[in-house]
Amino acid sequence: MSISGALAGGLLGTFVLTTVLRMASELGLTRVDLPFLLGTAVTENRTRAKALGYVAHFGFGLLFALGYYLVFRMIGSSGWLLGATFGLVHGLFAGTALVNILLPLVHPRMGAPWTDARRTPLVERPSFLMLNYGASTPVVSMIAHVVYGAIVGGVTSMAG
Repeated sequence: MSISGALAGGLLGTFVLTTVLRMASELGLTRVDLPFLLGTAVTENRTRAKALGYVAHFGFGLLFALGYYLVFRMIGSSGWLLGATFGLVHGLFAGTALVNILLPLVHPRMGAPWTDARRTPLVERPSFLMLNYGASTPVVSMIAHVVYGAIVGGVTSMAG
């Protein structure tokens, strides 16, 4: 178990998570675009928002992997199944608190229940479990986060 293994797992896990969400979007299963959602917090230029959002998303993926690693070290164990369990908790946290409560508090271009006709938001508020982005979004997001966690846990356990 090493920090470099956790970072490698975080990079690979974020790539897979992002790919799963993008594929689900292309298949019409969800409208969520996490990199765009993150990028529009810092710019209203849609193209720049996408690019900056991908950088931020991968950065957060690495930070979460470091968090996983710290817990793995504290409990003295890591692995695919434990990582998947962490991913489940991570997905629940992301869908209920992170993008539903915390992100709207700081996102200057996100709609709010009190947004009126004088202000046009760039992005829609995600809502609980990101349901505003489609009925299957919670399922897709949870699957993607469980896979992310399994990859982080598995790669961390393999790296010595």
